[in-house]
Amino acid sequence: MITASARRAPGPIGMVVLMLLWGGAFLVPIPLSVPGIRLAAGAVGTPGTLTVDVCEPLGRNRYDCEGTFVPDGGGRAVPVSAPPHLEVGDEIPAQLTPEGDRAAQAGPRGVLGSLILPFLCVGGLGFLPYVILYSTSRATRRHLRTAAIAGWALTAVSAAGITTGLVAVYST
Repeated sequence: MITASARRAPGPIGMVVLMLLWGGAFLVPIPLSVPGIRLAAGAVGTPGTLTVDVCEPLGRNRYDCEGTFVPDGGGRAVPVSAPPHLEVGDEIPAQLTPEGDRAAQAGPRGVLGSLILPFLCVGGLGFLPYVILYSTSRATRRHLRTAAIAGWALTAVSAAGITTGLVAVYST
């Protein structure tokens, strides 16, 4: 029987692969979040008001919501998919996607809500430099301490950003 202390750590190639996977898992979602942030900020789409008409439960506290979007500049009401955190009857400032099939919460609350994933990614990357330094033989105690402090700082920023975004989204 092999004990835990007798197991080998991944070799240098294995460590590089693990670090690339770790970095990729938390770096790739950041640019993918940009369209949602731009929509909530009003850089794309049509501004207006969303009224939630119906929310159907999907199970496990998940909902599929539909609503009616009325453009600010006038025009006909458009049936759209609504954010799932809203309730029937909610009326919020929203931004219609260029495709015209979905409305997202607009303004500061929408922007803060769309920043939740990037903040989560920052937290996930926080200790990657520490792990990379720890796995190299040239890291000094001072380097590790600096990387640990930076990791904790990034984790704190991440937690604050996620909390702020969640409060903004669910205080509607």
